[in-house]
Amino acid sequence: MNDEKLSYLRTIANKIRINAVKAVYYANSGHPGGSLSIADMLAYLFFEEMNIDPGDPKKADRDRFVLSKGHCAPAYYSALALRGFFGVDELKGFRSVDSRLQGHPDMKNIPGVDMSTGSLGMGISAACGMALAGRDKYRVYTVLGDGECQEGEVWEAAMFAAHYRLDNLVAMVDFNGLQIGGKITDVMNPTPFDKKFEAFGWYAQVIDGHNIEEIANALENAKQMKGKPSVIICKTVKGKGVSFMENNAKWHGSAPNEEQYKQAMKELGGECDV
Repeated sequence: MNDEKLSYLRTIANKIRINAVKAVYYANSGHPGGSLSIADMLAYLFFEEMNIDPGDPKKADRDRFVLSKGHCAPAYYSALALRGFFGVDELKGFRSVDSRLQGHPDMKNIPGVDMSTGSLGMGISAACGMALAGRDKYRVYTVLGDGECQEGEVWEAAMFAAHYRLDNLVAMVDFNGLQIGGKITDVMNPTPFDKKFEAFGWYAQVIDGHNIEEIANALENAKQMKGKPSVIICKTVKGKGVSFMENNAKWHGSAPNEEQYKQAMKELGGECDV
């Protein structure tokens, strides 16, 4: 990847973070920590990897994306808005009663959303069905939370995907180590992710989830793998980019106050509009 492309994607990831924090601040509600940790993945998927068209969001041969960790909708909506599926200004209405941008993704009303998610484990299951239906037609990408992998439904889906040899399916696990109740290893340890997915018949890779080049290489490797679904374990920092949110489980589902919002915008280089 050339330096210009790399710089562009890093800029997009930062804009995703800025807009995600803004959305949560405007709503005084939402999940900023995990939204910030998946920004680099979303930047690469939506601006480089996936075959999608904002002008034709339902085109039959488009690649599908499912945010299995649906509570991190602020980052997802930010990526969709920046990609042109709807206006960035609409993010200010996040979680408002008269807004289509609900707290979790809604496929019926939001352009670019392929699956309504929120109940953890449901998203990867739906992604499996999409991959089975779209074999040899399109690729399917899903992002899971590490705490989400404590759900039994995730492993039922993993068994299904391997059984049907869904090599057009890529799962990306946001391994930031924290969930609403604290460290994932203290709540219910689901690690080691790579060995467990391998035991279920998946091709597993472990990368730095904030390194665009590693994300690109892992996704290319996944394309070359035939006969197996792929999982990419993305080691990340919860709250990435905002110092007081980083590695702090408090920011799993808390909104910043005005002072914190101003500090976050300063650190991310975003325009502060209060």
